[in-house]
Amino acid sequence: MRRNAAELAKMRRAGKVVAEMHERTRDAVRPGVTTRELDAVARDVLDRRGATSNFLGYHGFPAVICTSPNEMIVHGIPGDYRLEEGDIISIDCGAIVEGYHGDAAYTMAVGEVPAGARRLMEVTERSLWAGIDKLRKGHRLHEVGRAVQDVAEAAGFSVVREYVGHAIGTAMHEQPQVPNYWPGTPGPTLKSGMVFAVEPMVNAGGPQTKLLDDGWSVVTADGSLSAHFEHTIAVTDDGPEVFTLP
Repeated sequence: MRRNAAELAKMRRAGKVVAEMHERTRDAVRPGVTTRELDAVARDVLDRRGATSNFLGYHGFPAVICTSPNEMIVHGIPGDYRLEEGDIISIDCGAIVEGYHGDAAYTMAVGEVPAGARRLMEVTERSLWAGIDKLRKGHRLHEVGRAVQDVAEAAGFSVVREYVGHAIGTAMHEQPQVPNYWPGTPGPTLKSGMVFAVEPMVNAGGPQTKLLDDGWSVVTADGSLSAHFEHTIAVTDDGPEVFTLP
């Protein structure tokens, strides 16, 4: 669906709230902090900005952010887990402003981490930006996934298949989906006003995943580290516009 100028303005505002959630939670990440405390930081941003969480209550999800450490890929529930030196932590945030959604994620180091973990995060973020660069009027949507896959696999990593990006607007998850790999077909032609959440999930080992007993947390099947980066981006006449940058 193509969004008009008024709709895009609301999505920009939602994106800025998400960007602030990122900034504040990044500042709070350190050894000894619990993931529940990070959720409280994000809740404070939503309250101060007069925004609503699109995570809280989503199919029963109990928090405003997802916190996924180390081998956890996505959808980790904030709780008593206490960050340790050498962890990596993925934080996924969302916000609603006047009925329009923003959604973004990042992965960062907790103190000093091994070189392999740092490289995984760097490559995953680079794969996101390679995908974003393909969100141009006249391109085909699945060029995004091909770009993500090319960057990740060239570095020796694997791309998760079961969980993908998505269009976004008056709902957090809209159609069409945005695979982080080449699915064999080019997908729809991109037009100005379309808005997508692109979110590569890249594993240090194989691409297989496993759902934990809580019904939410998804981990790598082989126990390898995973990184996750995401932005909300509009296709414009002048190229991609990222709404969730600080």
